[in-house]
Amino acid sequence: MTTADLAAAQPAVLLSGLLKHAVLDANGQDLGQVVDAIVTLRGADYPLLTGLLVRIGSVNVFVPVERVGGIDTERIEVLDAKPDLHPPARRTGDVLLSGELLGHRLIDVSRAVLVRAYDAQLTHDEHGWVLTGLDVHKRRFLHHVLGRHDRHTMRDWHTFEPLIGHEPSLSLRSEFGKLAGLKPAQLADLVEAASAEEQQELLAHVHTNRELEADVFEELDDDEQTQLLRARPIEAIVEVIARMRADDATDALMDLPQDKRLPVLERLPEPQRTKVRTLLGYNDATAGGLMGMDYIAGSDDDTVDHVLGLVRASTSQQPEALTVLFSLDEHGRLTGSISLVRALQVPGYSRLREVTDRSPIHAHPHDDIVDVARQMNDFNLLVLPVIAEDDGRILGVITVDDALEATMPRDWKRREPHRHAAIPATPDTAGR
Repeated sequence: MTTADLAAAQPAVLLSGLLKHAVLDANGQDLGQVVDAIVTLRGADYPLLTGLLVRIGSVNVFVPVERVGGIDTERIEVLDAKPDLHPPARRTGDVLLSGELLGHRLIDVSRAVLVRAYDAQLTHDEHGWVLTGLDVHKRRFLHHVLGRHDRHTMRDWHTFEPLIGHEPSLSLRSEFGKLAGLKPAQLADLVEAASAEEQQELLAHVHTNRELEADVFEELDDDEQTQLLRARPIEAIVEVIARMRADDATDALMDLPQDKRLPVLERLPEPQRTKVRTLLGYNDATAGGLMGMDYIAGSDDDTVDHVLGLVRASTSQQPEALTVLFSLDEHGRLTGSISLVRALQVPGYSRLREVTDRSPIHAHPHDDIVDVARQMNDFNLLVLPVIAEDDGRILGVITVDDALEATMPRDWKRREPHRHAAIPATPDTAGR
C-alpha cells in the first residue's frame, strides 16, 4: 500500500473522539483509555503527533506513536503487550492537545482576536498523524444535553498562533510566529483583551522587535500601558519609552509612579530627553501638550526637491506628521506650508517661498485642545503647526488622529466593540 493509499484509508479523527477511545494491547486486551495526545511543534509545518497519554488504572502512561499500531474511529491498538510505564522527559515544542492547547486561548491571526479551541483535527499524511485543524465554535449547551453534534468547520491550524504558556516552546513558536503580519494597534487590542499570563507571552513575542514593542505600547489604553510599564524595572521602561514618539513618551512618563519618573527621564538618550523635557512644560489639555516634535521644514529658499529628500530620509519620524511640509525664514519662524501631495505635483526646482501657502493656519501652545480640534475640522487640516506666541517659531505639530483622540470621551473604546481591520482571512480547511 502506498503512502497516499494509507492516508486515504485512514480518515481524519477528532480529538474529542480520540479521548473516548479504548486502548487495546497487542493481545486485544483492554488496557485503558486515552486522556490526551501530544504533538510536537514544527514551525511552518503542521504539528506532528508523537504520542498518547493513556490512563491505565490510576496512572497516566506515555505511549509513543511508534508503538501505536492503528488509530481509527473505534479503538486504538498498542503494539506492546506491556507499554513503557516511564514517560520520557518533555521536549521543547511538545504540546498537550487537551491539557494545553484546548486549555489556553489562541490568536486568530486572520481576524486579530483571541479565541478558544474546543476541538482539534488530526489527519494522516506521509509523516504520520498531524494536527491540521481547530474548531473554535463552542458546542451549544442544549445540543450537548441532547447528545447532538454540531457540524462546525475545522479551520486550518496555520490560521492561529497558540498561547500555550510552555516556556521552553516559546522561542520555537516565536521564530515562526504569525504575529508579524499584525499591525501595532491590533497587537495592542490583543494585549488589552488578554489575561495577565497571556499578556506576558504576547509581549515576549513583540519584545524581539524593539521598534514594534514601542509602537504597541503607544497604542495601548493609558491605564493598561501604565500598569504594564510600572511593573518593569527602570532600564526596561527606558528601553520602551526611548523608542516612542516624544508626545507619547511624555504621556507615558507622567503616568508612571512619581519615584520612577526622574530616573527614567535621566536615562533617556538625547534628543529624546530634550523633546520630552520640552513637552513636560505644557499642560496636556493644551496644544503644547498635544503636539508632537516630528515635522519636516526647510528654508524659504530651499527647493521642493530638497525638502522631499528630507522626507525620504526621515524613516524614523511619524508618517502622519509628514503629510504637510513647512517653510521657515532665517530666524526659524513659520512662513508657509504645503501638502505632501502638492509638493509632488509642482516642479522640483521650485523654491518653497513660491509654492507654499503664505498664511498657514496655526495654533499657539496654550490653546485649548477643543479649540484646536474645531480649527482642524473647520479648515480640513491633517496637520496643524504650533508656533511660539512671542516670535512665531515652529514648536511642533498636531496630527488629526491625536486631536480626535484627545477630544473623544475617555470611555470611547468601551462604547462600541473595538476592532481594528484585520488582515485577509485564510481559507478554511474542510471539516467534519
